[in-house]
Amino acid sequence: MLDIKFIRQNQDIVREAIKNKNIDLDLDKLLAIDARRRELIESSEALKAEQNRKSKGSNFDVEELKLLKEKFKVMEHELACVEEEFYQLMMGVPNIPTDDTPIGPDESSNKVLRQWGKIKSFSAEGGSVSGGDFKPKEHWELGQELDVIDLERAAKVSGARFAYRKGDIVLLEFALIQYTFSILTNEKILKKILKKAKLDLSSKPFRPILPPVMIKPDVFQKMDRLEPREERYHIPSDDIYLVGSAEHTMGAMHMDETFKEDDLPVRYIGFSTAFRREAGSYGKDMKGLIRMHQFDKLEMESFILPEDSQKEQDFIVAIIEYMIQELKLPYQVLIMCTGDMGKQDARHIDIEVWMPGQNKYRETHTSDLMTDFQARRLNTRVKRNSGETQYVHMNDATAFALSRAVVAIMENYQTSKGTIVVPKALRKYMGGVKEIK
Repeated sequence: MLDIKFIRQNQDIVREAIKNKNIDLDLDKLLAIDARRRELIESSEALKAEQNRKSKGSNFDVEELKLLKEKFKVMEHELACVEEEFYQLMMGVPNIPTDDTPIGPDESSNKVLRQWGKIKSFSAEGGSVSGGDFKPKEHWELGQELDVIDLERAAKVSGARFAYRKGDIVLLEFALIQYTFSILTNEKILKKILKKAKLDLSSKPFRPILPPVMIKPDVFQKMDRLEPREERYHIPSDDIYLVGSAEHTMGAMHMDETFKEDDLPVRYIGFSTAFRREAGSYGKDMKGLIRMHQFDKLEMESFILPEDSQKEQDFIVAIIEYMIQELKLPYQVLIMCTGDMGKQDARHIDIEVWMPGQNKYRETHTSDLMTDFQARRLNTRVKRNSGETQYVHMNDATAFALSRAVVAIMENYQTSKGTIVVPKALRKYMGGVKEIK
């Protein structure tokens, strides 16, 4: 949510954001409702003051006071209706994109910032190496042949877009979890990443979190993640939703709280199962682990001072790049355009890893800078050392969507024998397994 004072004073900027993000919102209607709301607040306060003054007078008129009370009651009812309409319209106002965000209608205007790693062909020696002599398979083919991914039984039991992962692929997922925690909780490694990225920020580690996977509707709305509602799993009997990412409950952890300036940054690395209906993806990625209704995810969430929030996002992206580079997976970093970013995002960066079996880059990580958009809705603040109180800025990002990370490893590390070499960075977490076969 934006500050209404900012909206009044920067109408052209807000109109541009509404247009460029393809948001269906009538700003003139919001401003008119805001004006009426302020009139009613001023009038009701004046009426209340008059009522108090007359009731304390020595010769007050009972009938006159009764009329004032009735008038005040009618005005209060109108104000409540106007407040509700004002709130609904305010909830629809998008965040303002950063200056470096490309302007464009859809994904065709996204900009590649950089690429890393050489896309190599395959050979009998195994893994992604030069001098290829076989066509790489898609992960679901490898998974079925190695009996580590079972889609058919999952479809019988649960339906489409579910999978049984078995054997060493399960160990690989848990290895990725251990690997991620080992990086994000290690201040020495984080200092190294900050130095390489040339960022002047605290090296404070991320605190591990196992958050709830259910969230109340009003809190989901404050996170601005409830919509599109058709993507969410809802339990009507308890009026509660299953989360689509750990960030949904981690970001709301400090709702109605105020940090001390010296406590920031507060950084979390959370693990949870995520649930998505994939309502708008009929026919897409039906085979395999790319687009599932249930998957496990490692998510970063940070609360930081306003002046450091964009640098914090750059740091988070640098951490993701470090982890992917350690796994030796080719990737590219994109900054998303206005038409392909979320309403709540000020800056949105995606990382796409090369998938040899599919012969293209696929999105594996997302980093969202929210500025104070969520914090204002959640009432999460920071008291500065100067005594001033501000809303904190918030960042969230994928550390690893585990199923997609497994897909990337399977396809990049496959051999001509149909086996999968385990990346060296993960072997110490695999109980001695160096190759899945």
